[in-house]
Amino acid sequence: MAHKKGQGSVRNGRESHSQRLGIKLYAGEAVLAGGILVRQRGTRYHPGRNVGRGRDDTLFALADGVVMFDRQGRRVNVVSPAS
Repeated sequence: MAHKKGQGSVRNGRESHSQRLGIKLYAGEAVLAGGILVRQRGTRYHPGRNVGRGRDDTLFALADGVVMFDRQGRRVNVVSPAS
């Protein structure tokens, strides 16, 4: 008789945590300078007016304003709320 319980095998447990990528603010939403607009791998979306690109291709606002998309939704801009 065994005096210790068997270890058993673990079939799951190898999955990595999700990276939470995607668009964080959509067209028409207000954003403050420094706010993250898009988390992405590669340049699926490109930075436009008042939008910067981080080292990991994250797009962020350089100025306060409203989010706008153009170029068939592939370029992200931040425009002042007045315009």
